[in-house]
Amino acid sequence: MVARYELIADELRDEILSGAHPVGSQLPSEAELAGRFRAARGTVRQAVAVLAAEGLVGSRQGARRIVLGTTRSQSFAELHSFAQWARSNGYRFGGEVIGQRRRPASGAEAARLGSGEVLEVLRLRSLEGEPVLLERTVYAEWVAGAVERLPADCESVTEALYAAVGLVFAYGEHLIDAVPAGAEDARLLGVRRGSPLLRQRRVTTTHEGRPVESSDDRYRAGSVAFSIRNSIGANPLVRQAGDLRFGL
Repeated sequence: MVARYELIADELRDEILSGAHPVGSQLPSEAELAGRFRAARGTVRQAVAVLAAEGLVGSRQGARRIVLGTTRSQSFAELHSFAQWARSNGYRFGGEVIGQRRRPASGAEAARLGSGEVLEVLRLRSLEGEPVLLERTVYAEWVAGAVERLPADCESVTEALYAAVGLVFAYGEHLIDAVPAGAEDARLLGVRRGSPLLRQRRVTTTHEGRPVESSDDRYRAGSVAFSIRNSIGANPLVRQAGDLRFGL
């Protein structure tokens, strides 16, 4: 059963995305929203917190929240898969394996995953019926068999592997940059070759620190934004200098 605050968040999100609450405007107060939805103020507060986590409204506490944008965003405050994030926010999503193969690990892959052989998987993800994400994931040999047994249209690999073998993706290290779309990227994502893509590279491990996967995820421009919450006491974001030549 869907929680009451999630239903309220869904309705407010739809209003923001449709422009009913323009960027820079104030949401109604908690008291006004509680009256409108006939819900407790605590329930309304939970709903608005969901929108704040998505980056749609300001996170500052107070009677009213400011609408910050109309872009879907994914927070790095918690480790969630694309499918888990999409489902929690009420989006229609899908996944399809374009191809997969076992092969010898490269030197870098062997160092990252501690594996001589890997399973390489190319997966296309959709959001609201549109292709938005290409995942090029390399799995360590010890988990390759379980991944191979998953259906090609598996919606959530994270959840399926937990159900099948009890695997928990516990820790992730992420690098974010921009790259131009190559021929394969352009064809599968429906963009022009050379179009900018948001790239997220990650290495994920178990609670014990055992490497599970290394992935190169490429998002179509404008499809998803990432939000990172920090403060003077906690800053999960680290800046790294990179090669300024586009795509390297």
